Amino acid sequence: MTMLTPITIRHATLADLDACHHVESTCFPPDEAACRASIQTRIAEFPAGFIVAECETDQGRTIIGMINSGATHQDDITDEDFKKLIGHDPGGANLVIFSVAVLPAYQGQGIAAQLLRAFIDQARTRGHARILLLCKTPLIAYYERFGFVHAGESTSTHGGAAWHEMVLMLEANDH
Repeated sequence: MTMLTPITIRHATLADLDACHHVESTCFPPDEAACRASIQTRIAEFPAGFIVAECETDQGRTIIGMINSGATHQDDITDEDFKKLIGHDPGGANLVIFSVAVLPAYQGQGIAAQLLRAFIDQARTRGHARILLLCKTPLIAYYERFGFVHAGESTSTHGGAAWHEMVLMLEANDH
């Protein structure tokens, strides 16, 4: 585990593309990781939904984690085309997290938690109603610590894996 200097959480820019693609391809198996073009589209079309964690390393300021997403009025988050932001609407009630990723050398230090808290706060500020995501079984309890509710098994077969739908309600009156 690499010890951290203070981290900064900020919105991604296109200058971060290679670093974000490195995080994605390091943290996910090839059949689950987003390709470079998809990450580029996500940064370019929805920078408000793409945040990164960076810290000072021997190589200078380095991106060590990220969350990226799209927004929609749809409740079905299994549509593979949506991962390319087809059907994305920045004003959509639902934010759909595509990935929460922290480089392995920096895991276990609360970076994903800091990213999630910042993402949730920004989603509330922008007036979204819900945050939706898919996760594997071992991560259900992790997301529940942030207020997500397990909504059951997903019909998604992305990457040949079994997924679970998680929902975080952001509006007190939204049931």
